[in-house]
This record gives sequence, C-alpha cells and structure tokens, in this order.
Amino acid sequence: MIRGAAMALTLVIAAPLAVVPAAATTLEQTQEQKAKLVQYAADTDLKALAAQGKTVVFFFATWCPNCILTLTELSEKWSEVEPDITLVIADYDQETALKAEYGVTYQDTFVLLDSSAKSVKLWNAGGVAGLNENTRAQ
Repeated sequence: MIRGAAMALTLVIAAPLAVVPAAATTLEQTQEQKAKLVQYAADTDLKALAAQGKTVVFFFATWCPNCILTLTELSEKWSEVEPDITLVIADYDQETALKAEYGVTYQDTFVLLDSSAKSVKLWNAGGVAGLNENTRAQ
C-alpha cells in the first residue's frame, strides 16, 4: 500500500507544470529546481543521497491518519518544498532496521541526515512548513 501512496505523490509531483513561461525557463530547468522524491527500497543508498545534499527520511504508515494528511499536503504543495531537499519515503511497518538505525519510534517521523547519512534531527508532522523549517541551517 505504501508504494501506491508514494506513487500517487510521485505522479502529482512529477506532473508537468500547468504554466511555464517560455521565455523565462524550460520545463527541464524548472524540474531541476524542485525538491527530489525517492521511495526507499533495499537498494536505496542513503549515504550517496546524503552526500549530495539535504536528505530527509519520512517514515510513512498507510494506517496513520497524520501520515496520510502529511503526504496529501506534500503532494498539493510540493512546489513550496525547498528545492535542495531530497525526501525519502520509507515504510514505517516494513523498514524496522532503518527505524532502529535512526531511533524512530513513531510513524509520521521525519529524520534529517548529515552528509554521511547520520541522523542530526528528528521531528513529527509539520507538513511542508515543518519540512522547510527543520532543514534550514540553524
């Protein structure tokens, strides 16, 4: 089920922009300026992602109302997510080793990683505003 939810978010985020000023930018340039979305899988290299820039892991559960609200908000307001963020969506119920590695004990948890994929900050909920606020340099 999480793959379906993540796929829906991916489709919304990856959908072509309704209005792209032809003189100002191309669709390719616009997409480069957007935050990135990754569905966590066994072969996901978090160290490589984190080495490239701001990486946040979001632990999502299909049965969690807050997670669904967060995912809905992210899909509706993806353009407001800081463009230098890579958001990795991980299945809270399936990724037990990943939860243990980052000390996650609650679904709807975001984990900000440093450049070597170590956890530097955890928070719950907050949607787009929380994601942006919690990933800005202090």
